[in-house]
This record gives sequence, structure tokens and C-alpha cells, in this order.
Amino acid sequence: MPAAFAVRQVRTIGALMMRELITRYGRRGLGFLWLVGEPLIFCLGVLVMWSVIRPDYEHGLRIGPFLMTGYMSLVLMRHQISYSLAAVQANIGLLHHRQISILHLFIARNLLEIAGATLAFFIVYVLLGLLGQVSWPHDILLLYAGWGTLAFLGFGTALVFSGLAIRFDVMERVVPLLTYLLIPLSGVFFMAAWIPAHFRELYLRVPYPHPIEMIRAAVFGPFVETHYNPLYPLVWAVLLTIAGLLLLVDARGRVEAE
Repeated sequence: MPAAFAVRQVRTIGALMMRELITRYGRRGLGFLWLVGEPLIFCLGVLVMWSVIRPDYEHGLRIGPFLMTGYMSLVLMRHQISYSLAAVQANIGLLHHRQISILHLFIARNLLEIAGATLAFFIVYVLLGLLGQVSWPHDILLLYAGWGTLAFLGFGTALVFSGLAIRFDVMERVVPLLTYLLIPLSGVFFMAAWIPAHFRELYLRVPYPHPIEMIRAAVFGPFVETHYNPLYPLVWAVLLTIAGLLLLVDARGRVEAE
């Protein structure tokens, strides 16, 4: 019985992901390739721009892999949040099907964004590797752990913001502005080691820098100073996910009432 239930959930989420791909990107042209192409183009554009205006090394780190690990992390979280905001409103008709829940909608959209950003990250990594700017990760398991933790944290954040947006209309306009705070709060364009020691402990109370520091530790190896606690962002991810689910408890009724 539990196995049959799990299979039904996987099939439902898979069907929603396919529907989302077709609805968002269509059946013609590049179609679903834009799922990867969009974050890939943005990342490559930023890499090219920074390579022109900045030196090859900053604080002893190659600018290419440093930007790759930071910007792709930012793209993942921002896409998770932005595409989750309208997940319920855009698919309210689907909720008439008993087997589809609000959580299914959010999981489907987030899995799509995680898949697209992950593949884009891999492509950029290979390109930089071919150019001799980055080597094979020093700790592949740490890279997986950091990226997975970041995705989990982004999912929890997306649920909270989406729940608030359903309850308060103004949040739909405020949330895109709040996502810009992820740039300084997550440390995508700087390392925790670059912050003065007396401010670093306070800064690392924010959960977002930890998985990004994990990713950079995996890519650059032990010769680059990193600061992270792998359990701390996981605890935050669980708490944010629970808070988001509580905010979404009556989401179906609120959207239908509109």
C-alpha cells in the first residue's frame, strides 16, 4: 500500500512537470531547452562581462569558477522563489482533481527549476574546465550536499513567500524586491573569509551562505578558506518548509474566494 501511494505521488508530480514545461515553453522551437538555456545564458553573460572588467584573479581565486559557484546558486534560489509565487493561482483549475494537492504544484515547479539550474551549472562547469579555469571538484559529495541543501533551503523560502503572497496581495510586488536581498545575504559575490572576523559570526547566522560556502569548498578544495556548518541550513530549511506549509493550509480556499 505505501509503495502504491508513493508511485501515485511520483506520477502526479511527473505529469504536472510535463504540463508545466509545455505550458511555459510550448511544443515548438527550443521548447523545454529554455529551462536550461535561460539560466545558462544569464550565467555566461555575467561571466563574460566580469572577465572583461575584472582581473583574472580576486583574493587568489579565479574569477570564472568563483562567479560560477555564486551566480548559479543565486539563479537557483531566485527562480525557485519567482516561479513558486503564482503556482496556485496559475493552476487553480487543477485542484478540482482530488489526487492533485497544492504541495504537488510547488514540488513540480521547484523540481523543474532545480533540474534546469543543475544542468546549466554542469554545462558551465564543463565549459570552464575545457578553458582550463577549473579542475574536477576536490570533494564531489560535498558539492552534491551543498547544492542539495541550497535547493532545499530555496524550496522552504519559496513556500513561505508564496504563502504570504496568497494572504497579502502586496507581497506579490514586495517579494521580487526581497529576492534582491539574497545577493548580500547569501554571499554569492564574496566569501565569508573576506568579512572581518568580528562580523563573520553574525553574518553566518544567516543560513544562505552556508551551502554556497560548501559548494565553493568542494570546488576550490582545502587551500581556500571557507566557513560553513552543514546542519545549520538544513534546520532552517526544515523550519521554513513547515512554516510555508502552515501558511498554505487554506490557500485553496483563499484563491477560490478571489
